[in-house]
Amino acid sequence: MKNKLYIYNTLARKKELFEPIVPDRVGLYVCGPTVYGDPHLGHARPAITFDILFRYLTHIGYKVRYVRNITDVGHLVNDADSGEDKVAKKAKLEDLEPMEVVQFYLNRYHKAMEALNVLPPSIEPHASGHIIEQIQLVKSILEKGYAYESQGSVYFDVEKYNKQYNYGVLSGRNIEDRLNTTRELEGQEEKHNWCDFALWKKANPEHIMRWPSPWSDGFPGWHLECTAMSKKYLGEKFDIHGGGMDLIFPHHECEIAQSVASTGHDAVRYWMHNNMITVNGQKMGKSLGNFINLDQFFTGNHELLSQSYAPMTIRFFILQAHYRSTVDFSNEALQASEKGLARLLEAFDNIQKLEAKSRESSVNIREWIDKSYEAMNDDLNTPIVISYLFEATKTINSALSGQVDLTGEDIRQLKEFFQLFLFDLLGITKELKDSNASYESFAKAVDMLLEMRMQAKANKDWATSDKIRNELTSLGFEIKDTKEGFEWKLNR
Repeated sequence: MKNKLYIYNTLARKKELFEPIVPDRVGLYVCGPTVYGDPHLGHARPAITFDILFRYLTHIGYKVRYVRNITDVGHLVNDADSGEDKVAKKAKLEDLEPMEVVQFYLNRYHKAMEALNVLPPSIEPHASGHIIEQIQLVKSILEKGYAYESQGSVYFDVEKYNKQYNYGVLSGRNIEDRLNTTRELEGQEEKHNWCDFALWKKANPEHIMRWPSPWSDGFPGWHLECTAMSKKYLGEKFDIHGGGMDLIFPHHECEIAQSVASTGHDAVRYWMHNNMITVNGQKMGKSLGNFINLDQFFTGNHELLSQSYAPMTIRFFILQAHYRSTVDFSNEALQASEKGLARLLEAFDNIQKLEAKSRESSVNIREWIDKSYEAMNDDLNTPIVISYLFEATKTINSALSGQVDLTGEDIRQLKEFFQLFLFDLLGITKELKDSNASYESFAKAVDMLLEMRMQAKANKDWATSDKIRNELTSLGFEIKDTKEGFEWKLNR
């Protein structure tokens, strides 16, 4: 199984057979959030994408060291080399210490990830906790001649680097054409070239977050942290670096340049990138007014939302598209995901009700399991896995209605199929809970009402019996009378 996994390598622009540097071990680094605001759908997608990769690599027998960083310094407001630090700006607005901002939003990020059943990484390093390593990296790049000091800041010399290496190897950009164009430096006259990027920035007097260095009291450039921390925890060469497609340029392109300039080779063997999430066809963004954070999804507290959505609905919605495809949010799409997931969870519950009625199997459940493995080995094709789970759901429903007879082995394999792929690998939890209410208390209240209805029927109080049923039906409940009593489910 290990030697069958193919992943799309952005660097090679094709799917490649995954072969780790060290047999049986995988080094995985994924860009985590800049913690200055609430986590949103754009944070959920890479977290879920690489959670699937983490789960699958572990399942097929690799020992995985998964590093996901926390950016708490150096990420400036315009994602370049000017403006305020995002965390420091938020701290000023809220009259807080920067690390109060970091801790507050990191707690909220962890809470959202836990709700989405995203497994924690092996190591979660903070940029602010690795200033020494970043200063050492700057020194190394300076010694190799690919950086220069200017007015207390240190910049990477893109033009000099590009003469020996290819700055643009990941993104496919032709930097030579861009170097030959004239462009205003927009207050960054200390650079030799407009496309040079900061390795270390001298802090202005009003800048809150600063550290002493050989060049000035300042702070590291945004791109530096990932190169320094991946090297510390995964070594000079490691297997996989992941992140959103929006990070390919400049962030990951700059990471490659920093690694090559300091060591003579790229650190990463496979670069993986998930695609973006749009809202009704538009890129999600605060400036467009279509920005929805995860807590708003869970509570329904946003004007673009027609209802609240449970965390598992969000997870399932994301996994219904391949990670390299664009996902477009709409209420209709999320409601369809909610209903689809409810069908799968109901099917799993129904497996417990199946009885072996045949000695000869009429369905090939092992084929669904094998084809689901093939889909996972084909660049984590989760939509295909989900399609086979729906095929299995049809068989379960047919068996319940007496249209198909199953063997005891069929039933065992169906249970194995759902447990392995829906729960263990896709990371869906077994209850589709509302995030703000106790599902258990809610279910007990509905059961109590239906027991009152049964008592009313036994007393031939048809008016009360019909009123309870009609009121619950109007609220979206589907009620079914059975020999044992009743069954119900909520169709939202």
